[in-house]
Amino acid sequence: MRSIQWGVTSAILMAVLPLAAQAVRTMTFMDVMGMRSVAAGQLSPDGSRVVYTVGVPHWKSGKVYTDIFVAEAATGRIRQMTFTRDKSETAPQWARDGRRFAFLSDREGSQQVYLMSVEGGEARKLTEAKDGVHAFAFSRDGKWLAFSAGKAEDRQVSLVDLTLEDFPITALPRHATPIRDFAFSEDGRRLFFTSPDRVDKDDLKRKEKKFDVRVADPEQPPVHLWSVELSDRTEKRWTEGAGFTVSAFQLSKDGHWASYRAFPAARRVGDITREEASLHLLDLASGQVRQVLERFAGFSAFSPDGHWLAYAAPERFERLRNEKLWVTPTAGGPAKNLLAGKDLSVSGASWGEDSRTLYFTEAVGVDQHLFALSVADGAMTQLTKLTGVVGGGYHDEARAFLLTYSHPRKPMDLYVAKVATVGQVAAWVKVSDGNPQVAKLALGETETVRWKAKDGVTVEGLLIKPLGYEKGRRYPLIVQIHGGPAAADMNTFQGRYVTYPHIYAAAGYAVLQPNYRGSTNYGEAFARQIGGNFLRISYGDIMAGVDHLIREGIADPDRLGLMGWSAGGHLSSWALTQTDRFKAISTGAGAVNWISMYAESDVQSVREFYLGGRPYDAWDNFVNESALKFIRNAKTPTLIHVGEADQRVPKPQSDELYMALKKLGVPVEYLVYPGMPHGLIEPRYQLVKMVSEFNWFEKWIKGQKDWFEWKTLLDTLPADAEAKPDPTAPASRRR
Repeated sequence: MRSIQWGVTSAILMAVLPLAAQAVRTMTFMDVMGMRSVAAGQLSPDGSRVVYTVGVPHWKSGKVYTDIFVAEAATGRIRQMTFTRDKSETAPQWARDGRRFAFLSDREGSQQVYLMSVEGGEARKLTEAKDGVHAFAFSRDGKWLAFSAGKAEDRQVSLVDLTLEDFPITALPRHATPIRDFAFSEDGRRLFFTSPDRVDKDDLKRKEKKFDVRVADPEQPPVHLWSVELSDRTEKRWTEGAGFTVSAFQLSKDGHWASYRAFPAARRVGDITREEASLHLLDLASGQVRQVLERFAGFSAFSPDGHWLAYAAPERFERLRNEKLWVTPTAGGPAKNLLAGKDLSVSGASWGEDSRTLYFTEAVGVDQHLFALSVADGAMTQLTKLTGVVGGGYHDEARAFLLTYSHPRKPMDLYVAKVATVGQVAAWVKVSDGNPQVAKLALGETETVRWKAKDGVTVEGLLIKPLGYEKGRRYPLIVQIHGGPAAADMNTFQGRYVTYPHIYAAAGYAVLQPNYRGSTNYGEAFARQIGGNFLRISYGDIMAGVDHLIREGIADPDRLGLMGWSAGGHLSSWALTQTDRFKAISTGAGAVNWISMYAESDVQSVREFYLGGRPYDAWDNFVNESALKFIRNAKTPTLIHVGEADQRVPKPQSDELYMALKKLGVPVEYLVYPGMPHGLIEPRYQLVKMVSEFNWFEKWIKGQKDWFEWKTLLDTLPADAEAKPDPTAPASRRR
């Protein structure tokens, strides 16, 4: 067999790039596998520093190990604080003095809490919990650090006294049932927590004795909100009732209020969705509860002065309606919809320190921007106007923004900005540099393209051009379809196993990423229009985009390929039965039979929206939207991928497609990834997916003799195929 292609050779690169650019090289699959992740960013209380983690993939272990970094907010000076090559430091949090931070680490075995000075030095181990620490939190008065430890069915909370030099630990009185989430009151005098009403000890005992029969939809005890006074250790119960369960809570800074989200506690079959979640406001002085939102409860946040509760909710309780930002006065009164009349959907926001302004990020097409919203009158101001994706929010205590930003040539990093200059990108301070190696990679140019669908609707997408692109020359085209479908491809850096367009650009392909109808970022009607008619409308938009690139002289109509995962897999399999224009298709985690899919999947409500009801109420529509009904039309060579343990789009869907294509004599290959869920989390499987997929197109579009050979894949791995830490960092040592 012919060797698998691992990237574009240096000879090709020299041919397509000018001499001035030949210091760079093309992107390879191992570059994709080695991409680092910046996460868990947190501003210190005084806004002077940022702590965050950088995750480094390690090929040999198949894991990502994280270390902690601290940066100066004023200068961007970065220091790596921990160096644990085969262990991880996670969840960093600032102590109230801003001179220390705590984190979780498994560096000495089980996960424990460590405390470290911003000046560096050895981290101090604070806990010795037998079964490891689950979570921790600082009190805002700086006196305590609380941590939960123990097995999930027996988890309890203890306190570390930060005022004493030896940091003694005191266990809080044992609660009758395990503790889940917890948080300190603003004054540090109480610890609030959630806990189930009971534990089925017989159920635990039978599992210990290996009676591991699984009961479908087991009855779950309701979970409720409690608190414990730290002075005398007395407990107080705040919510009660068998009909609901508290899933999350938060506390106001003025100490007067708590809010919580609740779900019905009844047994159910199928997925639990936000449609069932209610939002409640609890007066901590009187214990009185007011329901703020009956359904669709998600984001909520108290204003710094405690006078307002902001939350996101649709105007109409229906799937895929725009999420508006609302505020309700905590003291009582009508709620205000601050985004009334605006075709935007906002899932979260952060408060300004004056409690008069909300800041949020919102995607508009292929870019995402930062906005400010007046609580008084709903006046909205767009603060950034960049090509790319801005995320993050405002920290009212630090009085600064901690933002994330990525664009097609730069992976996501962290930035600090002030309110007065947040619109001036030059004034931002970059406080992380997770992937400096990308600057040395030759990347295809990303361009926003628009076209008209058959019914006249404008559709948008991204075109990644091949390296050395020449106007007027036609190129083979790979269409990469995003999942969701309520999602969108955006102007961010792309280097993942699902979409890796720069590998194709380096090999001379153009790549189209269409934001077909059903995608987000284009208004409510655009996202909802496919309800009851999912595949046909979306497929039509995608094909109109292909035709547009052919008319523009970019795409070669005789060299077309199509790929997608999840909803992109649904659409790839559908296209297989609707056209023979593609020379090759790769479909991952896709559905082909909606009748069987409905009960196999862990999600039903979304299927009901997109397919017009339940299968026994909309049988014909479920059948007519199933690719399997039209499978006799299939002619295109197809590569199928699926995770063996996928619950979202279970393996039988891929089995049905594979069997049909084999029986019909259509060229087909089928890769099953052992133990994998809906997304592939094992690096080796991610690599196999990319390499096999790329070479499937090389075979059927470009005429490569064969497409896959295990020996070649194994032999081509670098001698030490493990992503290396930043070579500019100090020598590896544990801190």
